[in-house]
Amino acid sequence: MPTIKILPHAEYCPEGAEISAPAGTSICEAMLENHIDIEHACEMSCACTTCHVVVRKGIESLNEAEEGEEDLLDRAWGLEPQSRLSCQAILAQTDLTVEIPKYSINHAKENH
Repeated sequence: MPTIKILPHAEYCPEGAEISAPAGTSICEAMLENHIDIEHACEMSCACTTCHVVVRKGIESLNEAEEGEEDLLDRAWGLEPQSRLSCQAILAQTDLTVEIPKYSINHAKENH
């Protein structure tokens, strides 16, 4: 089972974390299942950018981004070449290192 190292994020994961999830799971699902409550305003339907992450290690092991995801990523805050929507990035058998950007474009956060 691949391990996902999540770099520290002040709101979602202040100490950073290492979690495991089975191949075929999205990064977003893996984080949510491990109590890292990353935003996902569209309920993981690839209709927003609130679950944007930057994959610092292991991006080549993920499924390729489809055109709809790439179009949405163009609107993400802090876009980088290794950016993915975590709801669309499906784990393979390779360990990852992931960074959650400091901000998202979601101005009306849920649970606040």
